[in-house]
Amino acid sequence: MKQYLLSIYQPDGPIPGPEVLGPIQENLAVWNDELRAAGAWVFSAGLHPPESATVLRRDGSELLMTDGPFTEGKEHLGGFTIVRAEDLDEALGWARKLADILAPLSIEVRPFAG
Repeated sequence: MKQYLLSIYQPDGPIPGPEVLGPIQENLAVWNDELRAAGAWVFSAGLHPPESATVLRRDGSELLMTDGPFTEGKEHLGGFTIVRAEDLDEALGWARKLADILAPLSIEVRPFAG
């Protein structure tokens, strides 16, 4: 079985309050339980805001280190899930359910190489 990365992109700005996040977290728990029951769950995690990032870049013999996100934008990678699926269609099925739970956030699906 192949593995697919389901990336969750969210807008920059304040995190919604518990009245918004509570039902979403409950639905995510059900979705994660479904993934585990199907043997499709590999790993998932949420990320701290992009301001917490540190970027390293090699420039010849010098290693440059910068605080903050790699790119400036209006949205950022907020979390991800890795799923095990027979093919892209199966991975997209899991992503559709995730997109329904997290609407209007975007979910990007990418296969792992190799």
